[in-house]
Amino acid sequence: MCFFYFDIDHAVGIHDWIIENSGGREGVLNIGNLESPLCHVQNDEYYPQIEDKLTFLVYSINKNHAFEDGNKRSSIALGAYFLQLNGYGYVVSRFVRNMENIAVWVADNKVGRELLQELLVSILYEDDFSETLKLKLIMAIH
Repeated sequence: MCFFYFDIDHAVGIHDWIIENSGGREGVLNIGNLESPLCHVQNDEYYPQIEDKLTFLVYSINKNHAFEDGNKRSSIALGAYFLQLNGYGYVVSRFVRNMENIAVWVADNKVGRELLQELLVSILYEDDFSETLKLKLIMAIH
């Protein structure tokens, strides 16, 4: 499958729009912490499927603190944009709705990368989280 990506200027532009419209400190803290995941996500050997790429992208933007503020919000918005670019527009609203809390739990080290991927796979391909996944999430956040 051929994937579509966005560049650093677009990522910074989305972040700036988020800060302008929802508040927070402006500015890039470390541009390398944004450039690196935007480059690495394109490696199909490490990230062959959409869920692999989405997990890496969301997790990295959330955790790497490329921006002064709004890293969690940017991880959600850029993840949603990545889905839209790659033909998953039908799931964007569910993604955004679910990711609001999940992004906080990722930032707080309650949800790791593996659990994040399980959650994202469920968001992409299922109507709701399975009971097993709900239990994993409950155990992780408490």
